[in-house]
Amino acid sequence: MNDVEQDVLFMQQALRLAARGRATVRPNPMVGAVVVANGTVVGSGYHKRAGGPHAEIVALRQARDRSRNATLYTTLEPCCHTDKRTPPCVPAILESGIRRVVVAMRDPNSKVASRGIRQLRRAGLSVDVGCLGKEAATLNEVYLHWITTGRPFVVLKAAMTLDGKIATASGESQWITGSKAREHVHQLRRRFDVIAVGAETVLADDPQLTVRGSAAKRSSTKVGQPFRLIFDSRLRIPFGARVLQGIEQASTIIATTKLADSRKVERLRTMGVEVLVLPRTGNRVSLGACLQRLGDMAVTSMLVEGGGELNAAFLREGLVNRVCLYVAPALLGGQRTKGLLGGRSPQRLAEILPVSNLRVESLGKDVLITGDV
Repeated sequence: MNDVEQDVLFMQQALRLAARGRATVRPNPMVGAVVVANGTVVGSGYHKRAGGPHAEIVALRQARDRSRNATLYTTLEPCCHTDKRTPPCVPAILESGIRRVVVAMRDPNSKVASRGIRQLRRAGLSVDVGCLGKEAATLNEVYLHWITTGRPFVVLKAAMTLDGKIATASGESQWITGSKAREHVHQLRRRFDVIAVGAETVLADDPQLTVRGSAAKRSSTKVGQPFRLIFDSRLRIPFGARVLQGIEQASTIIATTKLADSRKVERLRTMGVEVLVLPRTGNRVSLGACLQRLGDMAVTSMLVEGGGELNAAFLREGLVNRVCLYVAPALLGGQRTKGLLGGRSPQRLAEILPVSNLRVESLGKDVLITGDV
């Protein structure tokens, strides 16, 4: 095995470790690290939770004095700033006696932004950057999007028939897909900071918007449930709605505007609901302003669960990063049934919105289609 192959092998191990923190490190990135001496792993670790020790620290503690003159593989540039709950990693690396550091990718966070790499090199360490960098970027796509745009990474999710219908003319939608697809939805929800719907969905379906079933059993109690976010420009949803219950277990945010009754805003706040009064676009909450506010609140990811008008608005404003469409082998038809996308009807094919990197997965009788927008 040559040196390049060895670097790839150990970085793959570091990436596998990093992925273990997927549900627990937000808003931090997933990071894994491996310490190798004479071709043997002597220390390894990953960032387990926000506020806990970073991957490099965990790996170095495990390696102890065996790290002297060894190589450290890390999936993200080591941090060097003190504006956080844990000490910076660069000084610990220098103290450990590590002589070479292999970094999968630089950290675009302005508090790091190649400073960690420069400090290591100035201290005389050999630093190589880019080994499996594409894979590292894919792993942390949510973090990278949040850091570079200030907004959460948005995934639009829907259950629909083969002809793109998400509800009947009366609004009935439960259940279009089968049990395996619905269980998969709960697994998907675990990966997001926020689950968002419009007021129409709350009025029609009265959803809970929580992680349930076996996915809930696998959730750490420290992580808890995702936030529930309701777009309701006039505060039309009733106080008895299920998204306003159980605030202790699953927090709720309502994005509204000055069109809402101020007395209702105050009552909701006394119930423990966080109410964001935001700018509006026409009679609707400004989606861009909402995402920017959420980004400032360290919300890194959002799962949008419709309905059709909200779906269309997110897509029209270019705020969707990915779609996850659960498709049932059935046809509904009819001009008055509810489609995946509402809003205005395009007049020209030039208005088509392409979807790339399609992935297809079978879930019982249903199919999950995922693609990037």
